[in-house]
Amino acid sequence: MSLILDHLLTLLILLPAVATAISFFLPASNKSLIRTFGCVTSGVCLLLSIVLFLNYDQTLGDFQFLKKIPWVPDLGISFQVGVDGISVAMVLLTGVVYMAGSLASCFIDKRVKDFYILLHALVAGVFGVFVSLDLFFFYFFFELAVVPMYLLIGYWGSSNREYATMKLTLYLTAGAVVALIGLLMLYFSGLTAEPTFDLLILREAVMSGNGLDLATQELLFPLLLVGFATIAPMWPLHSWSPGGHAAAPAAASMMHAGVLMKLGSYAIIRIALTLLPEGAVTWLPWVAVLCCFNIIYGGYIAMTQRDMKFVIGYSSSSHMGYVLLGIASCTVLSVNGAVFLMFAHGVMTALAFSLIGFFYEQTHTRMLDDLGGLMQQIPFVGTLFLMTAMASLGLPGFANFASELMVLVGSWERYPIPTILGIFGLVIGATYLLRMFKESFFGPMDERWSELRDANTLLERAPFLLLLGTLMLFGFYPAPLTDLIATGVAPIVEMIQSAEAALGV
Repeated sequence: MSLILDHLLTLLILLPAVATAISFFLPASNKSLIRTFGCVTSGVCLLLSIVLFLNYDQTLGDFQFLKKIPWVPDLGISFQVGVDGISVAMVLLTGVVYMAGSLASCFIDKRVKDFYILLHALVAGVFGVFVSLDLFFFYFFFELAVVPMYLLIGYWGSSNREYATMKLTLYLTAGAVVALIGLLMLYFSGLTAEPTFDLLILREAVMSGNGLDLATQELLFPLLLVGFATIAPMWPLHSWSPGGHAAAPAAASMMHAGVLMKLGSYAIIRIALTLLPEGAVTWLPWVAVLCCFNIIYGGYIAMTQRDMKFVIGYSSSSHMGYVLLGIASCTVLSVNGAVFLMFAHGVMTALAFSLIGFFYEQTHTRMLDDLGGLMQQIPFVGTLFLMTAMASLGLPGFANFASELMVLVGSWERYPIPTILGIFGLVIGATYLLRMFKESFFGPMDERWSELRDANTLLERAPFLLLLGTLMLFGFYPAPLTDLIATGVAPIVEMIQSAEAALGV
């Protein structure tokens, strides 16, 4: 066990990466073997993420499970991994969604081998982002996580997938280029005596009072903010996301909404806030303004949609506004709530897209005008969909309620108007979610759906129950996760508050 703990983070990256390589040699005709191998791999990754969650020492805090291997010492590049409370929460989220996505993909019949290869590669990139403490490898894994999504949507996606994939690629590539410019400027900024990509060394320089001057921070912070906020997604850089959600197959939508959208917010917290605290003080009020457009505009557009995936897609953009509000407010409670909401929203949207994907495979339509009365034929899926809607609109008992409450309470003193708009956004959310459920699952049923099959087998129900169980577990008892996240959030908020004091804000 000690050997596994010593190399736990490396294993989390290597397992899906090795699974990608092994899958190339599996016979494409043996679909059952490929699916079983994919589910076993994701199951082991989930188990390792739980082990990480249980073995992180909250009394010590800071970064743990550290491993460092010099890669290009002359350039200050090392393969370095480690996790704090924020990272552990995101690794656990990835493990849960990966397992659920692998199970949901068992019903894909089109080029199964290629699909699982891309899914494993995507997850290897996501794990790499959440555990990397070297900015070079952070960016490398960031790109690795994004590239497979283009192919997953482009080949296995539904209608309008060509437009969706092209828009997704252009937006995310543009954002990544802006972020890369900011990272390179940070590398050559003179923050340390010798240029380095080592995040811990850079952080130590900032914490010791040798950070960059205010003008440089004010220049670099918006580059990192815009670059990473594109994938968050922050308004007005959000429009690629709902189309990508709608066109993607169920498992790709689950990974897209569940974890990929969290990479941007995570990068803002991990890099921009940590290394540029005075720049954050200058620019975060603008983030507080922009997130209001995410919340209200995203919610309003969701109300106008008739495609269920577009409703959830714009709803996701709206919910990410609460994450950005929590980050912008930069109190321990609000940032803790933002990270917790990243976790809760990731699980909830993965559940929503998996449920929609289940009956879409039979109906071949997600349009509310075509549906109705589905509860008569698929009561199990309908009940779970209702619970998902309740979680999304913030009903107590689900993790979303606790996380959104933390964001709103933590943001009130600093940004009361955006907080009020956020509360109003919850009302908008309740409107379109309950209307969507009513129109799709109640009312008269079209005769076309009289032969619909419910999720009756354990394999069909497993991904739904895993995701719903996670939401309810941390909904009724959020303390283990919120206490964990707080150990990573507190030092970052303390740095921002010290920067505010230094600037007289």
